[in-house]
Amino acid sequence: MGTNYKTGQSLDLKNSTVLIAGAASLVGSHTADQLLAAGTREVILLDNFSFGSMQAIEHLRDHERVKIVRADLLRLPEIIQATKGVDGVVHLAAYMSLGFSQTPWQAIDVNLRGVQNMLEACAINNVKKVIFASSNATYGYGTGIKGELHESMAFHSEGAPPAAILYGASKIMGEQLCRTYLQQRGLDYLVLRYSTVYGERQHYRAANALYIMQTYDQIKSGQAPVMPGDGSETKHFVYVTDVARANVAALQSPTTDTAMNISGPDAVTTGELVQLILDYCGSNLKPEIKPDPPGTVRLTSGGAFYIPHNKAKDAIGWEPQVPIKEGIKRLLDWRKQNDTP
Repeated sequence: MGTNYKTGQSLDLKNSTVLIAGAASLVGSHTADQLLAAGTREVILLDNFSFGSMQAIEHLRDHERVKIVRADLLRLPEIIQATKGVDGVVHLAAYMSLGFSQTPWQAIDVNLRGVQNMLEACAINNVKKVIFASSNATYGYGTGIKGELHESMAFHSEGAPPAAILYGASKIMGEQLCRTYLQQRGLDYLVLRYSTVYGERQHYRAANALYIMQTYDQIKSGQAPVMPGDGSETKHFVYVTDVARANVAALQSPTTDTAMNISGPDAVTTGELVQLILDYCGSNLKPEIKPDPPGTVRLTSGGAFYIPHNKAKDAIGWEPQVPIKEGIKRLLDWRKQNDTP
């Protein structure tokens, strides 16, 4: 790992209790799996279950090293109680861009006050380290997004829908709250900026991951898959088990006070993505080009940009392992086995 980063506390997982906020989710459930496989002493799964599904963590309900806690991020006393005796926190709970479009008041509350409440509780209870789930949305959207999206890049908003900008801005503020708590209260943290996460236990809320599911549904019903453009639009996905590994590596790393991209091995165009799903289904259907209605949120659309992950390799020793073709196969295999949205 690199030596040019600030160092703070790292966790010995076998002697640690780790809390996952927003645990009843795609990333949360897989992160719990990875933590348990790594021998973590205790894993606390915290969720208010407004979006999260008990089904996602049902396989962990009776695990001897798992504790499930129903609590609300907006109720500080509940979070203070939940973080007592906790060594590390993986903070995943958040509204995404679709939430900012549908219920912006609630989304702002959860993505800002909810983060602040968690950081305050962690500081009060002397939690050693917080991993904050951010997003490549912190680079913005629209015409200014070109080339390599490196971690020091400025935020761009020209031409983007308000919900997308609000979501990206909320993640920037969450990151800066983490920095504030390190500077003022000594709380170590790392920020992981996820690309679009997809994989088994996929939900129907994230705009780009939702596109995979919608396309599969169309093809299976005999309809031509719909593409919003000519197929050249770039999208960036990262498989959920890779993201879970990054969360675990971040907890174990002494690196603190920095942000890093967590992206997949390669970008994929919309056309390539649709063809992968067609190939999986053994279908000869031809895509129908139909532009998105005005204001539609597609998080990583825009152009031929690239999201490097070399900083994560240097800082926490992480690299993605699952290419998009293999990831699509795993996701759709799971979908077939579970047959209902």
